Amino acid sequence: MKTIIKPLLLATLLTTGLNGCSTSHEVPIASGYQTYIQVGERFKHLNLTDINDNKVTFEAEHKKLVILFATWCSDSQRLLNELQASSLLNMSNLTIIAIGREQNQTTLKQFNDTQALPIHFVADPNRTIYNSYANKGIPRLILLDEQNNVLQTLIGEQPNTLSKLRWN
Repeated sequence: MKTIIKPLLLATLLTTGLNGCSTSHEVPIASGYQTYIQVGERFKHLNLTDINDNKVTFEAEHKKLVILFATWCSDSQRLLNELQASSLLNMSNLTIIAIGREQNQTTLKQFNDTQALPIHFVADPNRTIYNSYANKGIPRLILLDEQNNVLQTLIGEQPNTLSKLRWN
């Protein structure tokens, strides 16, 4: 009996533990991840307010990096740590907006108290924003040009996703 239970337990742990930060219990399959905005399309949410009640500006002279994430997600945490260590934070012509899927202002403020990232955090407690751009999978990156059109979309469940950004 023990020889049957151990392999079943291991199989269960592997299939539930390799989900990345999906909220479903199925193993993510790249083809199952849908992105609802394509390269060249205009970003839909240009009137956002961050957790400090500041209006997020989508200035014409800046590119924008939108990150859809969750504070509890290890892949999101890794991506934000990579962002913290990157030169992207020093780019004067880049605005970075992190949208917390199913996160409220209080949770995001507490999270950023530990992260101290100089970016805009925006709460999306009901997935209203997230659901406009994807069906599942976080973190998601959407790179916008100066006119707020999509240059690139990425799913950041693997290390070094930021190095895959194409700036032109």
